Amino acid sequence: MGDGNVIPKLGNMKAVLGILAGAGASYGLYKLVRGIGGNAEKKNRTKSLERSGQDIRASGDVILEPGSLMAKVSGFDVVGVRKSPSQVTAEASIFAPLIADILKKSPNCLEPRHIGMLLSLLQSSPTTSERSQVLVTLGNSAAFTVNQDFIREFGGLHIIAGSLTDTSADVRLQTLNALNNLSMNIRNQEQLKVYIPQILEMIEMSPVNSDLQLAALRLLTNMSVTDKHQHLMRNSVTLFLSLLVVSNEILQVQVLKVLVNLSSNPDMIEDIVQAQAPASLVLLFDCCTKVSVLLRLLTLMGNLRAWRPSAQVAEALRWKQDSLFCVLLDDSSQVHHRLPQLLSHPDGEVKAQVAKILT
Repeated sequence: MGDGNVIPKLGNMKAVLGILAGAGASYGLYKLVRGIGGNAEKKNRTKSLERSGQDIRASGDVILEPGSLMAKVSGFDVVGVRKSPSQVTAEASIFAPLIADILKKSPNCLEPRHIGMLLSLLQSSPTTSERSQVLVTLGNSAAFTVNQDFIREFGGLHIIAGSLTDTSADVRLQTLNALNNLSMNIRNQEQLKVYIPQILEMIEMSPVNSDLQLAALRLLTNMSVTDKHQHLMRNSVTLFLSLLVVSNEILQVQVLKVLVNLSSNPDMIEDIVQAQAPASLVLLFDCCTKVSVLLRLLTLMGNLRAWRPSAQVAEALRWKQDSLFCVLLDDSSQVHHRLPQLLSHPDGEVKAQVAKILT
């Protein structure tokens, strides 16, 4: 579903979540906590970028350092200083025919110099359609490992990620798609991790079930495959759980992929079970729930049940009635009445997972 539709934003979903048996209270408290820490988080993100040695600049500014790999292959005249808009426009017009030819090439036929030129154009292009087209081309080229490395070596990861704040929703979407392919590379993830807070914020502020939310969650799925950067998402478990009860099947599957990845890490489970969870989460343990969603939900529960808290920790968690522990894992949870009913589910894999949880 595109972003142009009139869809409620997650930040305005209190009323809907309230109807869904307690989800509104959970998300309302989550928003209160987010509001307190939001400004500090943005400052920290800026500091992180500065520490990484990246120049935080407006999208219209272009700096190509003499002798850099990108400067050698881009084809642009390099003088090592910030170029004026008129210089950028003049250079872009000279290379316009070549750029048009590059955009028509198959992604596996792009040469390093082509990638360099596209990155330069992305920084200088005044038109939304051109920026989108460049991002699509770069994203498609990033399906190949060799190009993932080239883009990183040219400093292209931060150039592309700079478009996460573009005023155009389509440009932001194509940026996420390009970063998604680039994040398949472990070395790229080391640079992309600084954008995780910004991506989480995009999920929170975008319309529910939008293409932007889906693309952002796909990127986070890749970034959470290993346990190296999962800690950067520990404070967003409530956001994921709130999305889970209000979104469509496609988004639910993607949210659960992230949650399953996080719950596979024993060091993350205590944070997960303490997160606020909508009471309506238990309603998903039902024969009417899509099999693709139910299987991942059961996998998540199986991962969480492998955690064995001490008696003291369990007692402390019971005081948080809206915690995921109380909603899903505690002996008083309604889910324990629903699981046996799923033993008669027509899908064999569902029945097998339920039996494993119950035993």
